[in-house]
Amino acid sequence: MSELGPKRASDAPAKTHAGPDVTLYSKVGCHLCEEAKAAIAPLLLEFHATLREIDIEGDATLMERFGCDIPVIYIGRKKAAKHRVNLEQFRRQLQDAS
Repeated sequence: MSELGPKRASDAPAKTHAGPDVTLYSKVGCHLCEEAKAAIAPLLLEFHATLREIDIEGDATLMERFGCDIPVIYIGRKKAAKHRVNLEQFRRQLQDAS
């Protein structure tokens, strides 16, 4: 899977929790994004993960990269899901990242 996310340690948010960092690339009005966010919410709580949601419409580079291929979810710097989330696979990915 491809990598994105922070390129330098100084770009990463301060980690004050025990769980992995999860990034959801989405945009306002995206029903698949809302479904994915709701579906992963219980797992984020279970693994004490921090969710960072990024609206791609505010960034031309992200719009070019993702366009209509959202939601895209990263755990750390690894892509974990695109369009729809396989919750069993997502759970394994969170376990591996913990």
